[in-house]
Amino acid sequence: MIYREHYIQSVREFYDSDLIKIITGIRRCGKSVILEQIMQEISEKTDNIIYLNFEDKRISANITDENALISYVESHRKVGKCYLFFDEVQTLDGWQNACKTLRLYDYSLFITGSNSKLLSGEFTKELSGRYVSFRVRPFVYKEIIEYAKELKKEITVTDYLIWGGFPKRFEFDSIEAQRRYLNDLDDTIIINDLIHRYRIRKENLFKNLVNYILRSNSRIFSAKSIHDYVKKEHESCSVNTIMKYLGYLEEAYIIESVRQYSAKTKKLLNFYTKIYNADVAFNSLRCPDNRFDLTHNLENIVYHELLYMKYDIWVYNNTGREIDFLARSGNKNYFIQVAYSVAEEKAYNREFEAFKNIDSLSQKILITNDEIDYSTSTVRHIRLKNFLLMNDLDEGR
Repeated sequence: MIYREHYIQSVREFYDSDLIKIITGIRRCGKSVILEQIMQEISEKTDNIIYLNFEDKRISANITDENALISYVESHRKVGKCYLFFDEVQTLDGWQNACKTLRLYDYSLFITGSNSKLLSGEFTKELSGRYVSFRVRPFVYKEIIEYAKELKKEITVTDYLIWGGFPKRFEFDSIEAQRRYLNDLDDTIIINDLIHRYRIRKENLFKNLVNYILRSNSRIFSAKSIHDYVKKEHESCSVNTIMKYLGYLEEAYIIESVRQYSAKTKKLLNFYTKIYNADVAFNSLRCPDNRFDLTHNLENIVYHELLYMKYDIWVYNNTGREIDFLARSGNKNYFIQVAYSVAEEKAYNREFEAFKNIDSLSQKILITNDEIDYSTSTVRHIRLKNFLLMNDLDEGR
């Protein structure tokens, strides 16, 4: 497995801190591997390390609550600072109290979890200022290329647009095997992590909603529009139920919502958000007859690549014209349109028209899969294959 320095470098300066290091992200995005890589670095200076994986039945069957965890740690530690690594710790009852106690006694705690409740509620309120969090995502294309070299494979941009960046899938040679793995992962997250955890009684309604949302990535939604679709196509439900179900998807990091910034009102709009999948595979698995939605998957991928580059992101309403992304770093603004192709005149005019009246101090960028350079005096065109290898948006200017 490749060394994910992009994430580890952010954690490294906190290795000896008494702050609890919380590493979160969707299942199978590589959190455990990063935890192991951090542990390997620390093992070069000490062997006072305890690692517990709470998805391992041998662990979870014997450490069943906070007191058992504290007792186990106290009986296995050595003299001096001890480094604790708890993988998927949210499955343990009372883990919050155990962590609050242990951090007081010369321990350095690292924990992972695949549910955003790790970062909400009473735990973080009581630990305000006493933890740092790090979000991990599936591979971006630069990481895929690096891992492909390790595996002696070639992974195309098109493969990435369809099947995404979950690390484990690259270990399988055939598309059939990769699809089977991704389907099993999808079932695990949707059924085991959500339907069972939250005891959802209206399973068909929930599954229909999930299928609709994951097929419709990179689109603007309101709770009402989703409610109207579900009510029309399937069965009656309340807006509150829709909001609750969407919350479950966000808590499990399956989707992310991006708020819309209005140029007219100069503020964020509370009622409309754009929803992106954690990985485009969730869309592609639901496409019949291999009719993959490359257009919206491309935008979904650009979203994650921009986050990897550490930009803050909004959807931008340019007085009625939607701009896919307003990306910001420091005092620099980048207005970004994404399209699979602008070879046809209608698509060309639509994408360039969106930039109308944007100030000249901000960069205006168009990202497409076209080979032809469509740059103008005011808009910079970046080919997708080049964008995916960039470290920031100023590269190559």
